[in-house]
Amino acid sequence: MPRFRIVLLNPKNDGNIGAVARVMRNFDFDELFLVEPCDITEEAFKRAKHGGDVLRNAKTTGDFDAALESCSLVVGTSGIITDGEKHFIRIPLTPREFAEKMKGNDGLIALVFGREDLGLSQDELAKCDALLHIPASKDYPVLNLSHAVAVVLYELCLIGARTFSPSEATDVEKEKLFEFFSDLLEAIEYPEFRREKTNIMFRRLMGRAVPTKWEFYTIMGVIGDAVKNIERSKTWKDQ
Repeated sequence: MPRFRIVLLNPKNDGNIGAVARVMRNFDFDELFLVEPCDITEEAFKRAKHGGDVLRNAKTTGDFDAALESCSLVVGTSGIITDGEKHFIRIPLTPREFAEKMKGNDGLIALVFGREDLGLSQDELAKCDALLHIPASKDYPVLNLSHAVAVVLYELCLIGARTFSPSEATDVEKEKLFEFFSDLLEAIEYPEFRREKTNIMFRRLMGRAVPTKWEFYTIMGVIGDAVKNIERSKTWKDQ
């Protein structure tokens, strides 16, 4: 998996810096570089919340190039894009497209976010290997700094996310469930002429739902108990 360095270029508002640190902690990113930042006051730490350690460990430099040292890839961000292939400096990827391309990459990658008011200059963009743009309203495309960082880190977090994949029921177990359901229709004396279509409907319903093995056994248990109780009730009545 790649490592990511978040680079904030000449941020003007220390509250935004704190908010970025908080977002980084939310998504388990911890390498923050500040290039010519404003003064860091208590406000930044208030905004950082549990990301205070990210803020305390942030490296500060007056040189953009120094913040990019050791990075195998430099990725800029921009709220403004220019249509047309001739404007190649501002041909962007979406964060999701970029995240997909990062699968299998094991380098150190700099994610550069520009000034709140002016973004990145053309010269700074020229130092970037790629450009990210978050699709947004054409009337108001520029996001708050920390919001933009959050969107990008969320997409990157997904490529390394480990999710639990519950086991699915086998074909044999599924057929057993359908037998149980058919037995239930018979036990409740469901009209015979409707049973075939109702069985098919139930099979399709379960196919769309794709229940897990545990869910299948739970449903079978409920249906099986219902059939037993119905049959037991019928026996008592007959006596």
